[in-house]
Amino acid sequence: MQQIVNFIIRNKSFLLFLLLFLVSLGFTIQSHSFHKSKFINSANFLTGGVFNMSNTVSDYFGLKKQNKLLQEENNTLKSLLYNVKTENDTAFIDSTRFNKPYRFIPGQIIRNSYSKTNNVILINKGKNDSLKQDFGVITSKGILGIVDKTSADNATVLSVLNTTTRISAQLKKTNHFGTISWDAKSPKYIQLTEIPQIAPVVIGDTIITSGRSAIFPKGVPVGTVAKFNLDTAENYYEITVKLFNDMTNLEHVYVIENTNKNILKNLLNRND
Repeated sequence: MQQIVNFIIRNKSFLLFLLLFLVSLGFTIQSHSFHKSKFINSANFLTGGVFNMSNTVSDYFGLKKQNKLLQEENNTLKSLLYNVKTENDTAFIDSTRFNKPYRFIPGQIIRNSYSKTNNVILINKGKNDSLKQDFGVITSKGILGIVDKTSADNATVLSVLNTTTRISAQLKKTNHFGTISWDAKSPKYIQLTEIPQIAPVVIGDTIITSGRSAIFPKGVPVGTVAKFNLDTAENYYEITVKLFNDMTNLEHVYVIENTNKNILKNLLNRND
């Protein structure tokens, strides 16, 4: 306390000047509308700048939370979208059409490879999240691969850029379907085979999953027709498909569980 008193005594002239200056400045601002408006505008500018900076910093640190919320929202929308497609498909007009067979689990890629012959992707979901072998994996743009092995907290995914991966797909505008696979050449393209000669194939046509397996629902985007050739000996097209996904730049994924998968397998086994 004594130090504060000593400071005031030592600087009494300067402090008195500062006090009188502030008082005179206040009277000037109050008595002149021009000065008053300038002062208010300056104060608003400074406080606005501080708040903008504060909001920018808050938004930056809140991005992770917002991304998680958006992924959860996308997860819900995808579940509604693909389940509606399944329910409206005439191939599913039976008691199961009143159920919601597809469950979507959001996840994130930890490691990705795309330059090998048999590429594998590692994601941050596993047995603790109810993941099992042969669950489908997609992104917001389209198909990605199939779950291969799982641990408690992680799973490996056989990418579509894996020469052992085979997935049923079709032309979006018709019901002509075949099988997509990869020739181990470019991470941008995969191949669609077994499309019959009678199918009206055109460059730019969209390719989607056919729904003819227990892994993927019908309608998941795959890519577009980049080029095609007719194998005259077999009367089938060999189609090169440009993927919607940039397989070299991936982060968020959705794992698909078909809750009716075991029922379908048991039904097929009884017919064998």
